[in-house]
Amino acid sequence: MRLCRSLLPLLTLASLLFTAELAAAERRPNVLFIMADDLNNSLGCYGHKLVKSPNIDRLAARGVRFDRAYCQFPLCGPSRNSMLTGLHPNSTGIIANSQIFRQTIPSAISLPQAFRQAGYFAARIGKLYHYGVPRSIGTNGHDDPGSWELELNPAGVDRLVEEPKIKTLTPGQFGGTLSWYASPEPDEKHTDALEAADAEWVLERCAKQQDRPFFLAVGFFRPHTPYVSPQKYFDLYERSQMPLVEGVKEDQQDVPAAALGSYKKEQDKLTDDLRREVLQAYFASVTYMDAQVGKVLAALERLGLADNTIVVMTSDHGYHLGEHGLWQKMSLFEGSARVPLIIAAPQGKSGGVATAPVGLIDLYPTLAELCGVPAPKNLHGQSLAKMLQDPSETGRGWTISQVSRGGGPNRATTTPDVSSNNRQFFGYTIRTPRWRYTEWDETKQGRELYDHDADPRELTNLADRKEHAELISQLSTQLRTAVSATYPADGKRPQVQPGLWHPDLTNP
Repeated sequence: MRLCRSLLPLLTLASLLFTAELAAAERRPNVLFIMADDLNNSLGCYGHKLVKSPNIDRLAARGVRFDRAYCQFPLCGPSRNSMLTGLHPNSTGIIANSQIFRQTIPSAISLPQAFRQAGYFAARIGKLYHYGVPRSIGTNGHDDPGSWELELNPAGVDRLVEEPKIKTLTPGQFGGTLSWYASPEPDEKHTDALEAADAEWVLERCAKQQDRPFFLAVGFFRPHTPYVSPQKYFDLYERSQMPLVEGVKEDQQDVPAAALGSYKKEQDKLTDDLRREVLQAYFASVTYMDAQVGKVLAALERLGLADNTIVVMTSDHGYHLGEHGLWQKMSLFEGSARVPLIIAAPQGKSGGVATAPVGLIDLYPTLAELCGVPAPKNLHGQSLAKMLQDPSETGRGWTISQVSRGGGPNRATTTPDVSSNNRQFFGYTIRTPRWRYTEWDETKQGRELYDHDADPRELTNLADRKEHAELISQLSTQLRTAVSATYPADGKRPQVQPGLWHPDLTNP
């Protein structure tokens, strides 16, 4: 009896240690979801020779960098609604800005909402759904209240003070036009820095309540126009060294008009000197945003949260900087449809590079699987969990994107009318490891084929080459089959109910 009693404290201690280890093993990972706005792959970790992005580069070194990641619609509102619902735009019904999926599919469960329903603390800082930039900064924009438990909307000098000083191609416009300004104000007075400070504040409180996991989304506004950042970031880039795209007219010769439909007339004002100014301002905004990412990641480390937190870093779509004669977004070329995507998971590969094509549509099922969160059965994406363990996994092997053209005075975009009767039509593109194949209006407005092994800049359209006829037939069938699966069961895109959820805050 005395022996049993002497063993009792040891058994109790062992039981407590086992219970603690079991609790730690069962502790669900947190999610830090970082979104940039209008960020293309001009980052050091993606091989850009000029852009300084040390913090995002370090994140890539401890996670998996997806080399061929693509948005589903290269415009803020449709892309973000697609990503956050896990559904293609043909099923969300959102194919324009200033809309929210509750106007079309009100019972859908968003990504953060699923985490919230699973017991996570879900918080948003800044822009996750569509915001009119810069006018919606400091407001909830076209946000979804059901997605979050906490929403924070700071506004800095870039929104509240400096707009009259901003240089713009179209007077009085900033968000949908090329515009820029080197600010004399320090980092901490700008919106993105205020967001980073708010993120640190939230993380500090999460660290004190680690019995409840968190899903914290931080949506930075840069490098969206207007490209406003402190002067010191402009000083990092010598304007005369900014790389200009050459040979645009030759490049455009074999491209369908619809493919160039995102061109804006204001861009006729761009001299070479102005182009260099724009590039300098864009790169400065990227580096400024990267600095704010660094502050958030440093807080995660300092608070002891990094080892149990999945970090996602991405953008809503790519961004043209003169390629094919285009600027900004709304094309189906690589520059507009491709996005940076980095996922650093506690049990994932460090410094891995996944080359299989993936989409933002894949983030919802991926995070749900990694965190054991129940997800809706109708999600369109694939889980990337296996790629995080082994980046050589091929997964689905392709991804698709779409964009709209035409549509009259109330059309979804401000792109020029490229159809003969001003009706709306769509372009769809499929990206495989080697090929990009695109159809405009089911080929009525043209088609494109690019060989990325030989032509990564997509300068030579092979769609009319007889030697590729069989390949085009195969890709066309694959594309059309994939597109048909993006619609709801009845095959009809949901219609937006105006005013059902939010007032109209149009300003792209």
